[in-house]
Amino acid sequence: MSEKVAVIGMGQMGSGMAGRLRESGLDVTGFDVSAEQRARLTRDGFQMTSSIADALAGRTLVLTSLPDPKAVNEAWLGADGIVAHAAPGTLCIELSTIDPQTMRQVGAAASARGLAVVDCPVSGSPNEARAGKLVLIVGGEQAEVARAEPVLKLLGADWKYTGPVGTAKIVKIVNNMMSMGNVLVAAEAFALGVAAGVEPDKLYDVLSVSGGRSHHFTKRFPNALKGDFAPGFKMELGEKDLALGIELGRVTHMPTPSASTTRELYALALAEGFRGQDIVALLAMYQNWAKPA
Repeated sequence: MSEKVAVIGMGQMGSGMAGRLRESGLDVTGFDVSAEQRARLTRDGFQMTSSIADALAGRTLVLTSLPDPKAVNEAWLGADGIVAHAAPGTLCIELSTIDPQTMRQVGAAASARGLAVVDCPVSGSPNEARAGKLVLIVGGEQAEVARAEPVLKLLGADWKYTGPVGTAKIVKIVNNMMSMGNVLVAAEAFALGVAAGVEPDKLYDVLSVSGGRSHHFTKRFPNALKGDFAPGFKMELGEKDLALGIELGRVTHMPTPSASTTRELYALALAEGFRGQDIVALLAMYQNWAKPA
């Protein structure tokens, strides 16, 4: 690939993907709103800029990986943003987990300025981003998706097309609703099994091959059993994604009682001090509740 790439949002996932592209031989420039993060990544060898406009200079491909709809709106539609400063014809790939309405809004504004837009949230961890092993959920015009395919193949071998811009965000939201609920129920059930007298390792050995197991259970619980809650996916992001699901239900006039209850328990985990830790730290919250008074 000969395209020069700008990555806007160099947090855990954005820097992981930028590192993957850089290691694949692409010319990558990054921007992050955090001056501390920019300095750290500069020390790690990344080419960083202090503004989005500077990051876009001479770039033909832009990736955005941002924490929430507000950040996406600012990066795309702000005075210093992509729509204002990207050259016509630039391919813009939006990788964040946000609501479909925001995706459609920024996509329409970008298209009106002659930019190509692909809606592409991802599933996977920062380590999987760096290794090019993400699952990509892709929406947009077929011709623009085809143009994005070479870079998509660097980020993940498995990607699925969902339809027009906005549909990929919907799929990602409902996927994360399922994932967050799965981890919550697994944490509750596992803590109950231990509290009732089964040794944790023995309980995991059985559950990891039984009908209640899941991708997240076998991926996250081995670390949890070692007391390792280093974030692959932070608790506050889980709470945010559940809120996106609840709002999607509201605008489509569909009740989401399970997601609403799950979101309240994630909010409780944040209130109890688990902010910044992996979602599997829900297990520690339940373990705390199981301790004798």
